Amino acid sequence: MEEKKSVTVAKSAGFCFGVKRAVDFVYECASSSDKPIYTYGPIIHNEVVTKELEDMGVTVLDPEKALPNIPEGTVIIRSHGVTRERFNEISNSIHKCEDMTCPFVKKIHRLVEEHSRLKETILIIGNPEHPEVQGICGWSESPRTVVINSKEEAFSFTAKTDEKICIVSQTTYNYKKFQELVEIISQKGYDISVINTICSATTDRQTEALSLARVCDAMIVIGSLASSNTQKLYEICKKECANTYYIQTIDDLDVTKMNKFHSVGITAGASTPNKLIEEVQTNVRNEL
Repeated sequence: MEEKKSVTVAKSAGFCFGVKRAVDFVYECASSSDKPIYTYGPIIHNEVVTKELEDMGVTVLDPEKALPNIPEGTVIIRSHGVTRERFNEISNSIHKCEDMTCPFVKKIHRLVEEHSRLKETILIIGNPEHPEVQGICGWSESPRTVVINSKEEAFSFTAKTDEKICIVSQTTYNYKKFQELVEIISQKGYDISVINTICSATTDRQTEALSLARVCDAMIVIGSLASSNTQKLYEICKKECANTYYIQTIDDLDVTKMNKFHSVGITAGASTPNKLIEEVQTNVRNEL
């Protein structure tokens, strides 16, 4: 009797609360506004959504540059957030400012602002190239703000004996890696306060991906190559399941390879629309 084959989609796969909130808002504005709509950087790291919004007339502004001289309209801050300087610049411009910064990211901005005003060193565990981390740095008033993203950087980190250190994290960071880096710094004996600011949705998504990868013959991770949280999902799955595929759309997957597997797991980053997940699921099921 032939063994039954299965395709399992992680319950946590796809849009998180903050991303869905921001994306839905931009679609609503694009459909109803008679003035230009701008987003400060792509609203999410997903080329399919970005292209669809551009076709609706939404203009993406360069997040690395100051607000350009553009026709009056609505400027939407994406879920990653921006620096305080950029926030003030947009708020004080001729444009209507709509702040769609994820509430969990906004909380980090407040924490960093408060602790830095107490003259504490701000230590952010995360990817220094990620827009969320860059935005968080911009809310620190401390003379010393440090970003750490590896064990080597944690080992080499030094502080004065009287220096107080506040540790926060990028919301989409790998929780296990966060713990490892905090442990390295804790062993140095510094005066530190650790605030775990990893979003619970991120932790749930990573935990579920790990569980699936341990029991499936193959894993498919869907998301943009520019998505930090999707990259981490891929790393987690790849360690447990050798047959792990990182794709942006169904076009990136040779579905004929799937028929040799008995169990396939599917997960997706926080910036992946449900319709892309469903398309991959349907095609894989048909192949099995």
